[in-house]
Amino acid sequence: MTEIAPDTYRISTYVDPPGLVFNQFLVTGEEPLLFHTGPRAMFPTIAETLRTVLPVEQLRWITFGHLEADECGSMNQWLAAAPDAQVAHGLLGCSLSVNDMSDRPPRPLADGEVIDIGGHRLRRIETPHVPHGWDAGLYFDDTTSTLLCGDLFTALGTGPAITEVELVGPALAAEDLFHATCLTPTTAATIRSLADLAPTTLALMHGPSYHGDCVSALTDLATAYDERRQAAAHGRTVGHQGSPQ
Repeated sequence: MTEIAPDTYRISTYVDPPGLVFNQFLVTGEEPLLFHTGPRAMFPTIAETLRTVLPVEQLRWITFGHLEADECGSMNQWLAAAPDAQVAHGLLGCSLSVNDMSDRPPRPLADGEVIDIGGHRLRRIETPHVPHGWDAGLYFDDTTSTLLCGDLFTALGTGPAITEVELVGPALAAEDLFHATCLTPTTAATIRSLADLAPTTLALMHGPSYHGDCVSALTDLATAYDERRQAAAHGRTVGHQGSPQ
């Protein structure tokens, strides 16, 4: 458990295989919010760690980027443990899946809609298929300029909770292994729109939280994916160092 921004705590578990850290983020306030639930098997240890900051029963919001076990697999366990909690997700994701999967009715969020948790304002930003998932979206904390960026910048291995080391190289190396990112005509533009938010902290799902030039990191990642999409259109591949193969 590490405080990576004011009132924003990263809970991190390393799992090998696949050789990744799995992170959840707790944002405290009058209505505490959890971003990412973790899979069902991890619930006991994640909940125990969260209790070092506040009682699980005080959780009000349970959120995630997109439908995937590590993002929302234990959401009903959290709902059972926190009787006043509600799942919040994008309109599309609720319509497609969460209305049926959640044990209590979720709160559907429109693109740009804000959850005011008392002390922090978290804005839902729809990012369909970025990095993957039709229902994909992220959250930006307007109060601390923290981007809860889900699977963007996924990196292999362990490391510090917070880093200023560049993120794009490790992210592209992981992409070469997992091929998890959808390369569409809107991928780069969507990531560049996140750079326009001018975040000061990037909270990664699979990697360290980043304090540095977040705008350049997002812009460079967008450029790298654009190069890969264009190369694929011409029957070429691009390695993580950017050279055609």
